[in-house]
Amino acid sequence: MPVFLNTRDADFEAGFQALLNAKREDAPDVDDTVAGIISEVRRRGDEAVIELTEKFDRLSLTPETIAFSEAEIDELCARVPAAEAAALELAAERIRAYHVRQMPDDAMWTDPDGATLGWRWTPVSAAGLYVPGGLASYPSSVLMNAVPAQVAGVERLVIACPTPGGEANPLVLYAARLAGVETVYRIGGAQAVAALAYGTQTIAPVDKITGPGNAFVAAAKRRVFGKVGIDMIAGPSEILVIADADNDPDFLALDLLSQAEHDASAQSILITTDAAFGAAVARAVDTRLQTLERAGIAGDSWRDNGAVITVQSLDEAAELSDRIAPEHLELCVENPEALSERIRHAGAIFLGQWTPEAIGDYIGGPNHVLPTARSARFSSGLSVLDFLKRTTLARMTPDALRTIGPAAETLAKSESLQAHGLSVRARLDKLNR
Repeated sequence: MPVFLNTRDADFEAGFQALLNAKREDAPDVDDTVAGIISEVRRRGDEAVIELTEKFDRLSLTPETIAFSEAEIDELCARVPAAEAAALELAAERIRAYHVRQMPDDAMWTDPDGATLGWRWTPVSAAGLYVPGGLASYPSSVLMNAVPAQVAGVERLVIACPTPGGEANPLVLYAARLAGVETVYRIGGAQAVAALAYGTQTIAPVDKITGPGNAFVAAAKRRVFGKVGIDMIAGPSEILVIADADNDPDFLALDLLSQAEHDASAQSILITTDAAFGAAVARAVDTRLQTLERAGIAGDSWRDNGAVITVQSLDEAAELSDRIAPEHLELCVENPEALSERIRHAGAIFLGQWTPEAIGDYIGGPNHVLPTARSARFSSGLSVLDFLKRTTLARMTPDALRTIGPAAETLAKSESLQAHGLSVRARLDKLNR
């Protein structure tokens, strides 16, 4: 049974705080194990990666077979049914078109003091994209990670995707090819993250690692950050639906279940201005759970983490939404655009009852790699900018240095950094001679 809350109730704030602060991940403490794995990969390279892959993925590799061969990729891609290939091609086209518009412009100008200033954007040289394997093998995630990197101009893109028992998902390889990724390593876990970060005899190190993974992958990304860049530490998926009574309860039940079926730790919340409608949606969820293929997972998620919250107005709904800072936010109300303008913290917003979150997972265009666990308060979803760095540019003319140089010298002296001040003073003295 999900939690039912009403902002009119005296104990609402306590219940809402409990919902916000509930720990949804019962992840084991894996940091010590991950530290050992990273140390082994750094010390022994390919040998450690191969040994750990056999241990965790039941797959025997050699340095020559750590990556799929081109012939293997060809063979796996040939297995993809035509309808699924066409769907992936459409998704890749739409994701690329959206992310091309994110490319920032370089800039250069001369300010009133005569200094020329600006910036330019350049891509990272190499990126490693982690793609979960086994049951959580998602070709859509390949496109969402690889296409922005390709648009940004990253020269070398590689994928690490575990293949437990040697089973590979042909759709993952097809998506990799669509996104311009030539090298796909059949390794996963903390050992794959370590190999991408530090390199081995076979695997060249990268500059940035992106993509979701289990607790071991998340811990490894935390540990290698600084040696390489990372996108984010992703937690369980979540959705918040704000709806009025002018909706189909079954539509919204399915939207809530679309995230609940990911993981028993996922969270689905409905905020509505109509308590009776909220109850109708909850009944529709129960009905759908009777036939859903992943009913066990979705049912646990809805029972343990789900919530239906009744508010007195959409203003209240917007305030609560910002406190939740959801990964996915659906606005199923009469004027979703107006409501969206009142909301500051959300990973992605879906406007209107005809825009289910699932469209965003696959084919909409915006990225589906999004901040979770309230981190939308301070971070954004994956984008082209994650694969770019901004370099600032500055050029002083003699007149510009005469104008602003003395202030720099003064500040250097105030910080007791003599050489800093002298580097400016020496030039000013030369100009004044």
